[in-house]
Amino acid sequence: MESVIFYTTGCPKCAVMKKKLDLAQISYEENSDIDEMRCLGMKSAPALSVDGVLMDFGKAVKWLNEYISERAPSD
Repeated sequence: MESVIFYTTGCPKCAVMKKKLDLAQISYEENSDIDEMRCLGMKSAPALSVDGVLMDFGKAVKWLNEYISERAPSD
């Protein structure tokens, strides 16, 4: 993973995604530029772009949960 951009408006869902990103210890750039989000075709926030692949909230949370579980220590 080379590039992660977290698109946010500061809403409660954004706070959930930010917490998950921090929990996963993923380095990311935070972007709150509404005009850029519109240009990307986003209809809602938050969203996550990973290596150029844009994911809406649902897909991003699923990806983050999988990322976290893959890195969890096994017993």
